[in-house]
Amino acid sequence: MSKRLTLKLIAACALAAAVAAPAAAQTKLKWAHVYETSEPYHKWSVWAADEFKKRTNGKYEIQVFPASSLGKESDINQGLQLGTVDIILTGASFAARSFPRLAVSYYPFTFRDADHVIKYSKSDVFKELTEGYKKASGGNTVTALTYYGARHATSNKLFTNCDQMKGLKMRVPDAPAYTALPRACGANPTPIAFAEVYLALQNGTVDAQENPLPTIEAKKFFEVQKNIILTGHIADALLTVVAPGTLSKMTPAEQKILFDVTQEAAEKATLDIRKREGELVDEFKKKGINVVNVDRKDFQQRVLKAISFESMQLDKKDWDRVVNIK
Repeated sequence: MSKRLTLKLIAACALAAAVAAPAAAQTKLKWAHVYETSEPYHKWSVWAADEFKKRTNGKYEIQVFPASSLGKESDINQGLQLGTVDIILTGASFAARSFPRLAVSYYPFTFRDADHVIKYSKSDVFKELTEGYKKASGGNTVTALTYYGARHATSNKLFTNCDQMKGLKMRVPDAPAYTALPRACGANPTPIAFAEVYLALQNGTVDAQENPLPTIEAKKFFEVQKNIILTGHIADALLTVVAPGTLSKMTPAEQKILFDVTQEAAEKATLDIRKREGELVDEFKKKGINVVNVDRKDFQQRVLKAISFESMQLDKKDWDRVVNIK
């Protein structure tokens, strides 16, 4: 082999290595949630993934897995520890399995409205609780909070007060916080995975369920339920949580970028949900769905009498601090 040919081969190999280097250096991450692709949570998660790729000059590529494609909510929470997922959207009630106090916001009728939820996300008590969760979970880090909506009931059996819920089979998420209202009113809370709720309502496995109006629309629960009862018993939110192993591999600058893009995505999704929430009562009525208001104070008093904070592994001092956020 001539010296000239050898030099050409060396140069060609060096060029190929240079071209391949960016691809080899790219880190792929998995972001999982249980929501439909039509919902703002997915839309803005995909946006955040794209932004993170841009702002890190292509070093990271995040693939978003919607609609329970990587497992139900309890699975993806566990996946943070197992290393099967890097980022998730989850209700604090599921994250609270590691640190029960984090579920304090799920005690019924804690929040006045969406503004109260957003103020909570910026409060000292939220910082304290998420830090407690981080320590208890081995490093899971909450980077953002997204407003999910006020949870209302849907049911084929109409009820307008607590007593009329007696014996009602109501689907709830598989987390203790969601059982408080049905238990206080004598209903039978029935945990069913989110992806299976429509079929459970359709075939009569349960009589009722509870979710925010945008979720009732996205999951088409109104197709198999006659009544929407505006209980507004929990003002719900989703946490963006990043696995400790994922963050530890990032530089401080990259961590800040991830915090920034997830917070921006949360703000954008929150705006979309609040807008849609305000439109849907009239739209459901136009579809012929019976939408009814109730005395929320009556429900609240029943819960306060029947469900102690201690029974839910909550600290009333945390709840008082949240309630008093102005």
